[in-house]
Amino acid sequence: MIAPRLVHLIETHSDGLVRGLMEKLDRCPRLTDYNKVPDDEIKHRVHEIYRHLGEWLLQKPESDVEKWYTAIGARRAAQGVPLSQLVCAIMLSKEHLWDFLKQEAVDDRHIELLQELELFRMVDQFFDRAVYHAAVGYERARAARAA
Repeated sequence: MIAPRLVHLIETHSDGLVRGLMEKLDRCPRLTDYNKVPDDEIKHRVHEIYRHLGEWLLQKPESDVEKWYTAIGARRAAQGVPLSQLVCAIMLSKEHLWDFLKQEAVDDRHIELLQELELFRMVDQFFDRAVYHAAVGYERARAARAA
């Protein structure tokens, strides 16, 4: 069982989370080619994940994650973004979420500790699958262009 309080905290702060992530993406020296991706596109994609995190973690099947991130991978390939920068951006999204949770959600309530740890595990698994499927979409799009 995940900590509903933390999921709600993330979802209700999704706008601010998106703004903060956009600043980190802009400042990250590893993302030199991410300027090829329109800001509105990034904001929309990230907002969809943060705003509906509970659904992504608990209700959406693997096939939805696959479809979403395969499409992102293919889109970034078409935009000329190197795979390493796509992976970096996804990981930065996860790190940004962790930073938010550490800052906002740490407390001394031991009862919720196990639920919070379960949320952390599920978030990690979600983003790990996201990286894999984005890379697959990227590679398929490159192979199709080469053919």
